[in-house]
Amino acid sequence: MTKHIFVTGGVVSSLGKGLTAASIGCILESCGLRVRMQKLDPYINVDPGTMNPYQHGEVYVLDDGSEMDLDLGHYERFTHAPLSKNCNFTTGKIYSKVIAKERAGDYLGQTVQVIPHITDEIKAAIDGLVADDVDVIITEIGGTVGDIESLPFLEAIRQYGIEKPKHDCLYIHLTLLVHLAASGELKTKPTQQSVGKLREIGIQPDILVCRTEHPMTDEMRRKISLFCNVRPEMVIEERDVESTIYEVPLMLRNEGIHRHIAAALALPDLPEPDLGAWEDIVETIRTSQREIEIAVVGKYMELTDAYKSIYEAMAHAGIANRVRIKLRRLASDEIDATNVVDQLGGVHGVCVPGGFGGRGIEGKIEAVRYAREHGVPFLGLCYGLHMAVIEYARNVCGLEDANSTEIDASTEHPVICLLDAQQRVTDKGGTMRLGAQRCRLVNGRARLAYGVDEVEERHRHRYEFNNGYRAQLEEAGMSFTGLGADHDLVEIVELAEHPWFLAVQFHPEFKSKPTACHPLFRDFVRAAMVRAGQAEPVPVAADARREGPPS
Repeated sequence: MTKHIFVTGGVVSSLGKGLTAASIGCILESCGLRVRMQKLDPYINVDPGTMNPYQHGEVYVLDDGSEMDLDLGHYERFTHAPLSKNCNFTTGKIYSKVIAKERAGDYLGQTVQVIPHITDEIKAAIDGLVADDVDVIITEIGGTVGDIESLPFLEAIRQYGIEKPKHDCLYIHLTLLVHLAASGELKTKPTQQSVGKLREIGIQPDILVCRTEHPMTDEMRRKISLFCNVRPEMVIEERDVESTIYEVPLMLRNEGIHRHIAAALALPDLPEPDLGAWEDIVETIRTSQREIEIAVVGKYMELTDAYKSIYEAMAHAGIANRVRIKLRRLASDEIDATNVVDQLGGVHGVCVPGGFGGRGIEGKIEAVRYAREHGVPFLGLCYGLHMAVIEYARNVCGLEDANSTEIDASTEHPVICLLDAQQRVTDKGGTMRLGAQRCRLVNGRARLAYGVDEVEERHRHRYEFNNGYRAQLEEAGMSFTGLGADHDLVEIVELAEHPWFLAVQFHPEFKSKPTACHPLFRDFVRAAMVRAGQAEPVPVAADARREGPPS
């Protein structure tokens, strides 16, 4: 029978519930359990797709095209749990389902209320992941205990625990031990109050995970246990990591959290988790002596979470190549032709990530030009491909007005535009391309990296390369090394005469893991190491293929 773990958070937001939930999933998987992951979010938006990156961070996209909360990226990076649209529900999505049922007459004239109709729909969302091949479902509740928005979700998981057999549900509460610098003390009162709010709702946490800057003392553990009604051994320390977030599974394992979970859920004796791969990752990060600097030129640089998966994929590439990655985060709207050399001088690689809208695009184009003209390894992601094409069309092909119709609808040379089903240029909107789609590879650095002839990558965009300009750009030296397997859309562009210049229409960062770095990020960082004089170049053979990481 499927068991359930519910993860809640208190005291402050952004404590790291997603990371903690993902780490627990990682540990349980390494014990041999079949795990599924789920996030329930209290905001009223139906999904994160239209939310401002400054407020919510990146929009994470799954293979099935679902636009998800960024915590699902943690789930995929830390576990092998398959994710789908049923793994992220918001208040908006829940209420939409209930209202649709009411309009269809499903409630037979009942007065529709939060209890039972909304809470029943939330419980149905949890049940949606239950299956014979699932041992444990970890459900993270977004928001902070005490927020009015999260009350229906907390009520639903309270009911769920009552309706299931005694040992089928476990509640883990993540809280903060506040450190007062003036007195040098850790304070437990906010944790006590957070647990008190949870108990008022009717949920008694079984395990407390305490985020802290400094080690807990045994006395403090006993105090928290006494005032929060949690057994002392169930008070788990989660200290701020020194080197990398990939230490968190090791930290929780060392606290014995898997044994406490197994006992509370009446699971059969579990083997000790095999986290050798994660130990190797942490050791590599701690001991790497080489360092390179990569510039990320984007629009949303003030919030790290806006490009969370990209930064993580860069870290994975550093692990794969045993090199430290120093990121130079540059706001594209602060870059122009007069200062681009000062802004980018000395970097060993340039990455232009995805985005929407016209703000800061000229700065991105200048960054592309700098990388192209100075032989700096370049990786363009989604919008980054658009910028690479526009820059090349303007400065190499002489199409001075070249642009995307997203930015200038009246441009004389719409090298990037909306396309209809027959791939003709059209003046009106198209449908966003979302989710995993197949791409055929021909000779070039992309196929060298992947080592196969066809790949499947995730998309999130509306505008495409205009095939009417393909011949002109190809004649000028741009190679189109990846094309849609089910259509004739351009997926990858390269410059063969450049040391390493590659841009993709998709988002490879969504498929990178610390234990399995995405090959494009791996080879991009390897090329940056070559520029820094820390590695030998990898030749592009006539029949370019390679299996595994670079030597």
